[in-house]
Amino acid sequence: MMLRVLLLLILPLYAVAAALPVPDQGPALRIQGSNTIGAALGPALVMGMMQYQGLQAVHSEPGDGANEQRVIGKTRQGRTVTIEVAAHGSSTGFAALKKLSADLAASSRPIKDSELVDLEPLGDLKSPEAEQVIAIDGLAIILNPQNPLNTLNTEQLAQIFNGEVDTWEALGGIGGPIHLYARDDQSGTYDTFKELVLRLRGKPLAPAKRFESSEQLSDAVSQDPQGIGFIGLPYVRQAKAVAIVDGDSQPMLPLNSLIATEDYPLSRRLFFYLPPSSRNPWAKALVDFTQSSKGQAIVAANGFIAQQVQAISVEPRPSMPADYQAIAREAQRLSVNFRFEEGSASLDNKARQDLQRVVAYLKSHDKLHKQVTLVGFGDAKNDPQRAALLSKLRAMAVRRELVRNGVVLRDILGFGAQMPVAANTADEGRIKNRRVEVWVH
Repeated sequence: MMLRVLLLLILPLYAVAAALPVPDQGPALRIQGSNTIGAALGPALVMGMMQYQGLQAVHSEPGDGANEQRVIGKTRQGRTVTIEVAAHGSSTGFAALKKLSADLAASSRPIKDSELVDLEPLGDLKSPEAEQVIAIDGLAIILNPQNPLNTLNTEQLAQIFNGEVDTWEALGGIGGPIHLYARDDQSGTYDTFKELVLRLRGKPLAPAKRFESSEQLSDAVSQDPQGIGFIGLPYVRQAKAVAIVDGDSQPMLPLNSLIATEDYPLSRRLFFYLPPSSRNPWAKALVDFTQSSKGQAIVAANGFIAQQVQAISVEPRPSMPADYQAIAREAQRLSVNFRFEEGSASLDNKARQDLQRVVAYLKSHDKLHKQVTLVGFGDAKNDPQRAALLSKLRAMAVRRELVRNGVVLRDILGFGAQMPVAANTADEGRIKNRRVEVWVH
């Protein structure tokens, strides 16, 4: 009921899109994959899209199994349209695409190389049309509200969830033995935690209480004084989130602004994967609706971070380079970082979509003429001087794209490997550190 009320508040003035064909039998669209997406966000986006399509009496019903839903609406001619959403974990979405039992995969992690090869008959699922970033999420590390600890680093997290550190006293806290809570093996949340924290340090997960449901995990931690768990940002609920440090980064809470820019160490992207071979018009309609301002409003209403561009004031800190402090005093940072395909200066799929969002923001705020400064960063894998050069080259790559869209830049700066947002000890961290920020004056 709350979901319907929320949607009615957000979507009162929808124009009706061109009608899509209604199948004679079976669902119009089958979505499988991530519980993080499928529990609430996916059905909400489906309901919004169906209303945009002019369907009436749109509502959701429980599906045939646990964590499954059917979203149902009627055309003006009285025909029923059903869309099925199954939320059993990201891996199940790709498996369902292979078996042709799903039209669209929802995933809270990027597609794996093995899955990409496995699904080659459906087309290139890493192409810009296939791989669609629909929202940004942050993995929050949650404790019982009475736990006095406020900060943990990613190395400590690995030791805790590996069982190497098994008491709160070893971390400077109190409470005795640590109780671990984790999502199940099919979960994209677990895959992300494993990739960001455990695998990079060669540490498997110690025995833990496992959950398919994000809500149940969070509630269990909030009721256990010795508990610790990891969860998607919307599911912190009554638990306490702690600040996270990765390498030489500053301690960062899972704040919206830090997750939007993907600076927060445990931030992640949420995806729809639409096979290039798809001929399902409902799948393409849902992807397009999700990327629209209306769809991104639903993303935000469901507790995730929308990809709408906003200007953020940044407080200068003594640890920042002097030139960066000067920018922070004079300008505001846009809530997007341009990132690049691994090992290149080519924008990744999210950056290509963000480019158009940034241009639209600059046009609507009259910032096209010498009101934008680009700030590039690199990583310290080898030579710091090379990192400084590459940071500026990546900023120049963004400049080329903006100039094509009528933007006249005010300045372009490169700060090399300074101000890392992740550890430079692994490829994943270095990729996050290779970024370009956009500042508006």
